[in-house]
Amino acid sequence: MQFDLSVVIDALPALLQGARLTVLIAVVGLAGGLLVGFLFGLMRTYGNAFVQKIAFIYVEFVRGTPIVVQVMFIYFALPMLLHVRVDALTAAIVSIVINSGAYIAEIVRGAFLSVPRGLKEAGLALGMPMWRVLAFVVGPVAVRRMTPSLGNQFIVSLKDTSLFIVIGVGELTRQGQEIMAANFRAVEIWTAVAVIYLCMIGALTFCLRAMEKRMRIL
Repeated sequence: MQFDLSVVIDALPALLQGARLTVLIAVVGLAGGLLVGFLFGLMRTYGNAFVQKIAFIYVEFVRGTPIVVQVMFIYFALPMLLHVRVDALTAAIVSIVINSGAYIAEIVRGAFLSVPRGLKEAGLALGMPMWRVLAFVVGPVAVRRMTPSLGNQFIVSLKDTSLFIVIGVGELTRQGQEIMAANFRAVEIWTAVAVIYLCMIGALTFCLRAMEKRMRIL
């Protein structure tokens, strides 16, 4: 069987449309995941015993269940519990927020704990409130240290969008499946899908490495 490039060319518009939706889900989901991750990471690091327990339960529950189960619960089970319909795209974005938030929370916790305690104590000794110490003294150092790990989580979450095929989201993998089911050209279609994923992740990796160089601690 010969590789037919014309099959890829014909399928490219639909595949790129799926790629755009993949990027949209990843970007919006990770933006929310960063907010959730920073919140729960700081709760685990600086909260009281009750707050830490809440954050611990969230992190361990999410890390202990597959993202496929999480998105299917949000899409199929949650509407039955709340009597509210959840569309597939919303379910996909929310699952990325919840899933990435748990992993980012641990990244944030590890980064803040790695900062020498003397920095926090010095800020407090100068009379600064705790939130200013975290934002302007400890935070900048912690953010630099967590950047490589955050980059890795971004890549993982981008690839996790392919799992949303189970609820019918028209992202890149779903588009590839539908095209392949119509023309039965599995080699060409899945090669094209793989190349598009490689291009997206390559571009993300390039941006992350450039950011790391700018934020590197000497």
